[in-house]
Amino acid sequence: MTNRLADATSPYLLQHADNPVDWWPWGEEAFAEARRRDVPVLLSVGYAACHWCHVMAHESFEDPATAEVMNARFVNIKVDREERPDVDAVYMTATQAMTGHGGWPMTCFLTADGEPFHCGTYYPPAARPGMPSFRQLMDAVHDAWTSRRSELDEAAAAIVGHLREQTKPLQESTVDNEVLDGVVDSLLGEYDRGNGGFGAAPKFPPSMVLEFLLRHHERTGSISALSMVDGSAEAMARGGIYDQLGGGFARYSVDASWVVPHFEKMLYDNGLLLRVYTHLWRLNGSALARSVAEGTAEFLLRDLSTVDGGFAASLDADTDGVEGLTYAWTPAQLVEVLGADDGAWAAEVFGVTEEGTFEHGSSTLRLLATPEDETRYARVRERLFGARRARPQPARDDKVVAAWNGLAIAALAEAGVAFDRPQWTIAAARAAAAVLDTQLVDGRLRRTSKDGVVGDAASVLEDYGCLAEGLLVLHQATGSPRWLAAALGLLDTALESFADPEVPGAFHDTAADAEALVWRPSDPGDNASPSGASAVASALLLGAVLAGPDAASRYREAAELAVARAGQLISRAPRFAGHWLSVAEALTLGPVQVAVVGDAGDARTAELRASAVAGAHGGAVVLAGEPDADGVPLLAGRPLLDDGPAAYVCRGYVCDRPVGTAGELAEALRR
Repeated sequence: MTNRLADATSPYLLQHADNPVDWWPWGEEAFAEARRRDVPVLLSVGYAACHWCHVMAHESFEDPATAEVMNARFVNIKVDREERPDVDAVYMTATQAMTGHGGWPMTCFLTADGEPFHCGTYYPPAARPGMPSFRQLMDAVHDAWTSRRSELDEAAAAIVGHLREQTKPLQESTVDNEVLDGVVDSLLGEYDRGNGGFGAAPKFPPSMVLEFLLRHHERTGSISALSMVDGSAEAMARGGIYDQLGGGFARYSVDASWVVPHFEKMLYDNGLLLRVYTHLWRLNGSALARSVAEGTAEFLLRDLSTVDGGFAASLDADTDGVEGLTYAWTPAQLVEVLGADDGAWAAEVFGVTEEGTFEHGSSTLRLLATPEDETRYARVRERLFGARRARPQPARDDKVVAAWNGLAIAALAEAGVAFDRPQWTIAAARAAAAVLDTQLVDGRLRRTSKDGVVGDAASVLEDYGCLAEGLLVLHQATGSPRWLAAALGLLDTALESFADPEVPGAFHDTAADAEALVWRPSDPGDNASPSGASAVASALLLGAVLAGPDAASRYREAAELAVARAGQLISRAPRFAGHWLSVAEALTLGPVQVAVVGDAGDARTAELRASAVAGAHGGAVVLAGEPDADGVPLLAGRPLLDDGPAAYVCRGYVCDRPVGTAGELAEALRR
């Protein structure tokens, strides 16, 4: 028997459509039913690629006896956190406040007004030390609801009031050179010199922090900043967190050495890391950085492209219910595919041992050292990848998330230009068209679509910011005014509907006319992906350079105010402000702007553009096209030189004289 999730567009909700639990989707009807029955709401939040979400579903939500208790005592709501990040943010804040930690699956008990009175994460079917069983938890909640109702209502109201106070905007704080230098020193104190990255296990790719450190090094020459990038990028590239056969990164490493990943692959991680490795290669020409960037781009195109041109959200952590089944190898399996000689060689190259580094004697693949025999290495990888493709494959969450597609669009457009891979830029344009054509409805953005069908959930701030930046980067890569116009429209909506009218520089994560939750979420912290506010600030800064003069000052002022509003976060918790720090670096540097004007068929124009792409710092704007091209304000009023194409270099509001050769442009950018 199917439940109310059968018509959902979310793959995660559809995974639960045949549960014996009488699930409701998030909405007023579910809360009205809780009021009618006078029972609490059991809210379960997860996502399609989540391993422990699958475990709890199998243990509890697929169990008829457990479902019978859930249906009798609660109104049960299932939410896809990727489709409704606003709902997830509200109750994750409550979960962290109540328990000191958070994660998914998230399990919350609410009043019929949506106020939380008990929150947690995964609960097992049988009690464990320090952890009640799910059935015991439900019994305790039911008992409290029926015997101590007034206490629960008072506690829930108090929790909501407390969290509203705690989530107010930060005070403004200056972000200057001294602050940025201090952040590098602070990060150096948390840097794992032996393994790269920051902190202990589990270890997540610090993509936005690495991007900041790259930009800081480019501006200041800081050796400390660059060393943290080099060490982290190489450790991740050689570790099991990077797919040595198919490219792309897993979500995180369960150990501090990047050996064993949590195998889910997320679009946002790979979009962010593709930019980092592209920028690192541009800086130092690293063959390893180039290989990882190319492998990650090909992974996006091969494994996450959807039929309508967008990019799917993720690949599952599990295959047929077993984590890592697709990816792990034993020495015997290598020999079976490659033969004795190549199999033994591959085991040495990839760190596959008889003891194993993962489970049941299997190993994840790592690149312990770059092989000297490149031909043999390429042949071995190709044969192993072909054999792996014949194995059962992880499920894919096919929903197209606006924000994450924005990250992928920016990364592919930028990498396509940097590596001269026009097919990547074309793929970025296809994704941009797919999202705009499907998810921009009556001038407002929707969060997701699937199979070309738009979802009902309104977009949150990160969707507007990340997609706008992706479109602005694509505009630079192609010169097409379509992407600029669409991006500026998104920024105008963000300023109109998400900016706090009473607190300059502050933004809410939901629009002013969005569904009212128990409080309006507003989290400035960068986490797995950029916060909505930092994403919008970054896009506003780019938009200020690329838009016409009427909008430029308005956008730049908004970006500056937003960075100042995040100043305390930047200085006190820089690991959770990586994207903010990148925006601050771009502001400090100008950002640098390079406008190349000339005939597209002229080889000198191409040389100038290539010099600009190679020499511009992270966060810079590079745009090439015909003089005074329609709909391209950055090229307006910039004439050719007498003997041909010209490049104009500006920093903030100050411009150099135009130059006509690649050498002169490279020198101007070095200055």
